[in-house]
Amino acid sequence: MENVAPDQARAALDAVERARGRVAREVGLPRGYWWAMAAGWVVLGLIGDLGPQWLIITATLIFGVGHSFAASRLLNGRRRTDQVQVSAAVAGRRTPIVVVGMLCALVALTLGVAMALDADGDRSPGIWAGVLVAAIIGFGGPEILRVLRHWFHA
Repeated sequence: MENVAPDQARAALDAVERARGRVAREVGLPRGYWWAMAAGWVVLGLIGDLGPQWLIITATLIFGVGHSFAASRLLNGRRRTDQVQVSAAVAGRRTPIVVVGMLCALVALTLGVAMALDADGDRSPGIWAGVLVAAIIGFGGPEILRVLRHWFHA
C-alpha cells in the first residue's frame, strides 16, 4: 500500500467508519426477547389481578431475575448473528443502561394505566394495563430501543 493519495486514504477511512456505524446500529436484542417479555408482562397482570399476594411477589421476583439473566446474556454478547460479534466500544457501553431505563418507564406506564383504569372502576386494571404495555413491548420493543440508543448515544 504505497503511494496512497490523501483523498484516497480519507475515502477509505470514511468507508470504514460508515460500515462501523451500520454494524453498531444493528446491535440490539432479538425480536423473540421482546415477545417473551411481553408474555411475561401479561402473566404478571393476570397474577396481579387474580392471584394472592404471595404469588404476585414471587412472580415479580422471578420475572425480574429471569429478565436480568436473559438480557445480560443477550447484551453481553452483542451478537447479531453467530458469525458477527462486535466489541463493546462499537456496540456502545450505555445499551444496558438504556434497556433498564426503558423497563423502568414501561413499569411506570403500566402502573399509571392500571391506576387510571382502577379509578375509572375497571374490575381488572392490572390485566388491561399489562396487555396494553405488552403490545407496546412486543410490537415496538426493538424500534423503541433503537430510538433510545440513538437519543442517548448508546
